[in-house]
Amino acid sequence: MRTYSGHSTAAASNALYRTNLAKGQTGLSIAFDLPTQTGYDPDHILARGEVGKVGVPVAHLGHVRTLLDGIPPAEMNTSMTINAPAAWLLALYVANAQEQGAVTAQLRGTTQNDILKEYLSRGTFIFPPAASRRIIVDMIVWCSQHAPKWNPMNVCSYHLQEVGATPVQEIAFSLANAIDILDAVRASGKISDEQFPQVFSSISFFVNAGIRFIEEVCKMRAFTELWERIGQERYGITDERALRFRYGVQVNSLGLTEAQPENNIQRIVLEMLAVTLSKSARARSVQLPAWNEALGLPRPWDQQWSLRMQQVLAFETDLLEYEDIFSGSHVIEARTAELRDAAWQEMNEILDLGGAFEAVDSLKGRLVSSMAERARRIESGDQVVVGVNRFTESTDSPLSGADNILVVDHRVEQQMVDDVVAWRSQRNQQAVDTALAKLRSAAESDANLMEPSIELAMAGGTTGEWGDVLRQVFGEYRAPTGVGAAAGRRTSELADVAQFVRTIPGGPPKFLVAKPGLDGHSSGAEQIAVAARDSGMEVVYSGIRLTPAQIAASARDEDPDVIGLSILSGSHLQLVPDVIALLAQEGVSAPVILGGIIPESDREGLLAAGVAAIYTPKDFDIARIMNDVAHIAARYRATQQ
Repeated sequence: MRTYSGHSTAAASNALYRTNLAKGQTGLSIAFDLPTQTGYDPDHILARGEVGKVGVPVAHLGHVRTLLDGIPPAEMNTSMTINAPAAWLLALYVANAQEQGAVTAQLRGTTQNDILKEYLSRGTFIFPPAASRRIIVDMIVWCSQHAPKWNPMNVCSYHLQEVGATPVQEIAFSLANAIDILDAVRASGKISDEQFPQVFSSISFFVNAGIRFIEEVCKMRAFTELWERIGQERYGITDERALRFRYGVQVNSLGLTEAQPENNIQRIVLEMLAVTLSKSARARSVQLPAWNEALGLPRPWDQQWSLRMQQVLAFETDLLEYEDIFSGSHVIEARTAELRDAAWQEMNEILDLGGAFEAVDSLKGRLVSSMAERARRIESGDQVVVGVNRFTESTDSPLSGADNILVVDHRVEQQMVDDVVAWRSQRNQQAVDTALAKLRSAAESDANLMEPSIELAMAGGTTGEWGDVLRQVFGEYRAPTGVGAAAGRRTSELADVAQFVRTIPGGPPKFLVAKPGLDGHSSGAEQIAVAARDSGMEVVYSGIRLTPAQIAASARDEDPDVIGLSILSGSHLQLVPDVIALLAQEGVSAPVILGGIIPESDREGLLAAGVAAIYTPKDFDIARIMNDVAHIAARYRATQQ
């Protein structure tokens, strides 16, 4: 039983973890902030506005000591939601455990370490596919030899559903991903045939449970059947325990609504049931979002509420007293078979393309298209979302108010910058330089990266230093946006907007869509870019992770009629004014609009700072947004004549 948590500082997060464990939580699920997830220290330019916002900042071993203070590493099962720098965070975890006298063979937990879904959905990637796969293989090999109870990779289909994946895509993409990694492990020659069943069994999964209750039950049964089939047929696994489909789950955050957020409680409960009712496909661990996640960062009380939902299910109901209650159900078995067979077919199509890592562009395009179809269904009313596009009448909620989310103190960022500067000044720099040289040497050869990473952690190296060395060796990656593959799918819904666009003097307006900072949740920006293109506008969108200076320079060169910024990480109060100030310096006067998770309390200040319009998750009608954008562009164009 977990809650996904971490924020502000290591000390604040440690206090939260101890509180949650005292309330009956049975495992840790650590959320890291975006600089940590993307391999930057708090004083890097791209870290501005992002430090401590969506998770805890961890820049060095001192932070891990504080984060896990009083939590014995040999006794705790720890899940770390970390991907591109997963080897580094595991190295820090191991170094801290060894300082406390624990041996690595005792460590139990999971590093998510799924870079494919970062390319496709969440955006916290660093290195190109081949290099990223090599790092994952190194971790799997090291764990098999030194930490066999640790799950070195957790294939994460969760975020695929968050960007619109159908159940078939969620199953197929995830299994193709796991196959790609397992094939690479086998091809490395570093794991013997006798060791391979243990490696296969160490691969776990992290899935999403959506609101389509029956379909989600069947999806998990299909996942379970196909994983066993892959183990037996592709890898010759015969041990029943090794063949188990071991998965944890967080229920769907995409379906949580800003409008009438109290409805999210029943959504969370129903989605939890979807992954617990069927014993043969029951989740091994469950973590639940908080009811107010669509509004901002949950408070400890909100997380307690989610934990209590699990405890009521486990300890008050009779769920755990029975065998699988769906055995023999014609409905469940038929739908399971449909999903299983369709997913097997799509998985093999991906393998025929060269595997999941080779097919990143194709897979990204399919997901953006699926998300565009989901948005179309909600906008048209074909898919009902209670409180959003139907039953919107509402009485004021007693849960609402200015203090219903946790706001990270803006001073935390400077505290962390000062902390990492002081840490660097007080360590043995020669030991750090030696460890960095060993890390570079390992990266340039085929030596395992884990040992030099652990040495660097113990010497006092930082997240940014580890990331910089590997960036220099492996290079950085710009993932595909998928926008081109999805364009042209919603032209009928946007016909009126397109007709107006054709009347604007001077030709189609140019719309620059940009994501400043480290927020990699790009689905909203992608859907806006697709809709704008389907409305007849000229769209400039170059993907995620841009500095305000890069956005201003692009606006100077592209001369857009509207600039759209997308931010979901809580960094809008720092980054939006930065962008507006730099646009003015470049002589760009085009109006700026903003989309993302923007608390109502921040709206007035942002409008006063020069933002022309603000859109949040409750603004689901993309045709209306596109109509606004077109008219904003037309008014601006008229002032330039």
